[in-house]
Amino acid sequence: MATDGACSGNPGPTGWAWIGEDGQWAAGSLPQGTNNIGELLALLNAIRDHRDVENLTVQADSKYAIDTYSSWMDGHARRGWKTSTGARTKNVDILKELIAERDERREHGLPDVILEHVRGHAGHRLNSWADERAVRAAKHGAKGTASRWSSLDGQEPLDVTVDPPRSAQDKPKRR
Repeated sequence: MATDGACSGNPGPTGWAWIGEDGQWAAGSLPQGTNNIGELLALLNAIRDHRDVENLTVQADSKYAIDTYSSWMDGHARRGWKTSTGARTKNVDILKELIAERDERREHGLPDVILEHVRGHAGHRLNSWADERAVRAAKHGAKGTASRWSSLDGQEPLDVTVDPPRSAQDKPKRR
């Protein structure tokens, strides 16, 4: 599956989304957040919504989300939620939830989530769909609502064999 976060302004209205190869998806909005919060929430919800998937692979265009999960969050916790430079760690509440989800997988004998970095806005179809859903969610956040939508809760799955709507497609780079 692929994840993405979006923010209109940074900080500003925030969205997150995950999209599975099977077209299942979830997205959510916050009236105020940052792009990094959107990226972390996308990862958290992808893991949380797939607790029973043994070999879970998540593709993300956010090195921040990948590095936070795979390398940084445990160190932040050991240092009392301080970075390696001694600054206060941001997004601690989300990091604590990510640690809890990871530890829950381990307690149930499931392997750790595999994280793969993909280039954003570079023609990766699932990432483009995740971006489309995250941007749409951020627009809902701009209306002042924190919400969540999901194909797991009755919304229609997406046809991810086709590109997302033209408004969300990756823009060709000028040379």
